[in-house]
Amino acid sequence: MKIVHPHHGEGVVGKVGVGSADIRFGNVLRTVDPRLAEIKVPEPTVKVGEAEVPLKQFVEGIVESAVDRLGFQKPDEVVEQLGTKWHKGKIVLHPSDPTLQTKEIPLEVFFHKVVGVRNQLRVLEQRINAHPNLSDGEKVEMQQLHKPLIRFADDVQCAF
Repeated sequence: MKIVHPHHGEGVVGKVGVGSADIRFGNVLRTVDPRLAEIKVPEPTVKVGEAEVPLKQFVEGIVESAVDRLGFQKPDEVVEQLGTKWHKGKIVLHPSDPTLQTKEIPLEVFFHKVVGVRNQLRVLEQRINAHPNLSDGEKVEMQQLHKPLIRFADDVQCAF
């Protein structure tokens, strides 16, 4: 484990005992009391090719890339893209039985649900692709069942 000592700089912990630790600072091996030495653990890094990148930055980059590739979006992002004529609009559903009450749904809620369904279908597709017990033929067959739903959800979102 790498550490930073206030006087000796960066070091690598070699051996830890009761009340002492052997730490190598460059070519010098020193025994220090970790409780008294004000030792700090530096920010973890990962080596990518020739460069060392902070681990937090590396993980955030991978997560952002995965989220973009999967097509997940923030709920408010879709609402902002709606045409202004549709802002604060409603969908009115009239049942065929006139004795039943009509239902009004805000467009923002409707589109949010459509995008949610589309994202869940994409996750389902990834799970099908990664499933270890399904044959390639079964994977293709299962994907064909939900592809029209994804296209419909994409069309509904793009229409507005």
